Formats: sequence, C-alpha cells, structure tokens
Amino acid sequence: MLRVVVLVSGGGTNLAAILDAIERGGISDTEVSLVLSNNAGAYALTRARERGIPAECLSPGAYDTREAFHKALYQRLKEASPDLIVLAGYLVAIPPEIVEAFPNQIINIHPSLIPSFCGTGYYGLKVHEAALARGVRITGATVHFVDAGTDTGPILLQKAVEVQEGDTPKSLQRRVMEEAEWKILPAAIDRIARGLVKVENGKVRLLDECTEDAQ
Repeated sequence: MLRVVVLVSGGGTNLAAILDAIERGGISDTEVSLVLSNNAGAYALTRARERGIPAECLSPGAYDTREAFHKALYQRLKEASPDLIVLAGYLVAIPPEIVEAFPNQIINIHPSLIPSFCGTGYYGLKVHEAALARGVRITGATVHFVDAGTDTGPILLQKAVEVQEGDTPKSLQRRVMEEAEWKILPAAIDRIARGLVKVENGKVRLLDECTEDAQ
C-alpha cells in the first residue's frame, strides 16, 4: 500500500481528482493518509475530512521564523511516514532539507508544459496569464519530481491542452485542470504505486508492467 501525504493551499480540486481515482480503482493500492495545508481556510481540508482523511493546517505564520516552520513541517512529514508526498497546488516552497530527506518521493503538478512558464513567480493564474500574453497555441500541465530548484526536477508526465480563441486566464486554467491536471496527477501516482517509475541520472524512466515483471 502506497501511503500518500498531500500538501495543498487552496480548494483541493487536484486532491479530489486523486481521491476519486482511488475510489474508482484508477490508482492502485494507494491511500491518502494525511492532507496538510498552509491555509486554515483551504477547502481542501474540508474535502479530506468529509472523506475521513486526517487534515491539518501547518501555517508558516504560526512560527517565529521560516526555519522553525520548515523544522515543524519536516517533523510532521516524518511522523506521517509517507511513501510519496504530493504537492497539489501547494504554494509554499519546499526547503532543500526536506527534498533531501525524501529523495524522489515528492512530486508536484504544474499548470504548464515545463520548461515553459515555470519557475519563480509562475503559479496559479499567473501561468495562464503569461501563456496568453505570449500567444502560445498549446499549453498543458506537467507532473515532475521535486528537487532543490523551482519546477526543475525530473519530468514524470505531461499532457498538452489547446488554447482556444477568446480564452481568458480563468477559462484556460479550468480547461488545463479538466483536460490535463486531473488526469496526469492520478496517472502519475498510479504508476509510482505499481513500481513503474524509476529516476536515473536526473531523468524519469517509465516502465511497462511486462518490463517490471521481468526485473
């Protein structure tokens, strides 16, 4: 059983996609054991509690320093003993010490086709505003492993989404979520749960089940 901790800052639509996929069998042998948010008002916490999943707020504002918050986050994650940590719209940077403590065990969903429109300052609607301002015809979403940089870790899955005439940042954001994020994030977790993902030399190698069975 893959034990997953989900970190989220807002409404938790990607969390809902994960939980729905687990319930219908789209993610194999996996449980979400804890949901953490930096925002006490995040609807994601309500989503989790309604499904009987422990849900807690761990806010940087409750600590005197960012270092104290990082220590508390690290301790809570260690207590939870996750096999995988999923950043599902988590707007707090993960410090290097946590990345090092959970090597290749943290994945993030980003609403663009990395390396486009990613890195510091690109989050939420800002990503889609930038895509529309640049006039791209194709955007999408990326699931990647988290390293010490910002959106720089090994890419696991990507899915393209067409930009339509008359799109606004909000309409594009919604389509990217529906057509890409809610599909590839559960798919990535399922592949990890089935042992079909390996990280080698800073790149992801996706295995098929026959290849894995032969090893």
